[in-house]
Amino acid sequence: MFGIVRPCGHRLGESLKAQWMAHLCGLCLTLRGDHGQFARIVTNYDGLLISVLMEAQTRQDGRLRRTAGPCPLRGMRTASVARGEGARLAAAVSLVLASAKVRDHVADGDGLLARRPVALAARRVAVNWGRAGARTGADVGFDTAVLVDAVDRQLGLEALAGPGTPILTVTEPTETATAAAFAHTAVLAGRPGNAEPLAEAGRLFGRLAHLLDAVEDRASDAASGAWNPLTATGTSLDEARRLADDALHGIRLALREVEFDDGKLAHLLLVHELRRSVDRAFGTRSCGHAPEASFGPPPGPQAPGNPYGNPFGGEPPRPDRRGFWAGCAAAIGLCCTCKVCCADEYEGPWSRKKREGCCSDCSCCDCCDACQCCEVCECCSCCDCGL
Repeated sequence: MFGIVRPCGHRLGESLKAQWMAHLCGLCLTLRGDHGQFARIVTNYDGLLISVLMEAQTRQDGRLRRTAGPCPLRGMRTASVARGEGARLAAAVSLVLASAKVRDHVADGDGLLARRPVALAARRVAVNWGRAGARTGADVGFDTAVLVDAVDRQLGLEALAGPGTPILTVTEPTETATAAAFAHTAVLAGRPGNAEPLAEAGRLFGRLAHLLDAVEDRASDAASGAWNPLTATGTSLDEARRLADDALHGIRLALREVEFDDGKLAHLLLVHELRRSVDRAFGTRSCGHAPEASFGPPPGPQAPGNPYGNPFGGEPPRPDRRGFWAGCAAAIGLCCTCKVCCADEYEGPWSRKKREGCCSDCSCCDCCDACQCCEVCECCSCCDCGL
């Protein structure tokens, strides 16, 4: 499981939590049903946003839900899960992007992939996932070539990027890919008028995903000598934060132009939870919509040149990333032990970053002064959505 939008069950509430889990399980089961058990490891939090957006534009009549059998991740309980074209589009996008990620790891020779036999096996997996994603995409009328082209252009842009290259030049392929996927949900839902604002929301979401990944990996990339877009282009954290906040504002405006049948979950994830993702990446906690809010460093000393670093000085050391196959083994272990859902904190299977279990206990919804509570809390007035 990976992604930048990782909502807490306490902020979602029972109704929205059930909806969110329905899309998560629906994506996982669609991958299993169409492409086999092993394909389930490409399930990711951001991919299910496509399923969420598709359903949000569709009148609810029971066709987009089915009852799934018992699963260890649900405590061996049955559940109502998402199905249909939205889940299949999410599966297609997840497979193609996972295929690209594997090919990238092979090209870099990460971990065990530096060994020729392992690299050959990984390439075969990547090819199979890419073809499977293309087939599923074609079934729902989506040409995954736009995703493949974006990945290929990304590699070329990274090779040419250097100090002074605008960071948005590097994020453009990701923006193009996510814009196409978001816009196609409008086509599937029969709401062609929504395609343009959803494409804009998707473009900005892709920009955010690229920026936040670069911010979170900056220290570990520097330690390992890996390429990082912020370091390569000389983009400061202040500039990255400015671009992130602009993207958040643009997504909120774009969603206002979308005609939803029930857009509450989509709004919560793409407005409120995305704001939390940005604050988490930059190590801040603020209500960014308030006029007086700032996005400076948290209280306490920071290391020189690191305004968003560890409040106790410097950035915490990050463990080395796992290789592809080691990450797969870790992902299977996390799923089988239910840590993804129930653990207070667990280690990402590939990145080894600290993650919160989506159903773990927390105190994130306690109200406090100066709008420092969670963005969905009723004591905040971050926006007029009523959440």
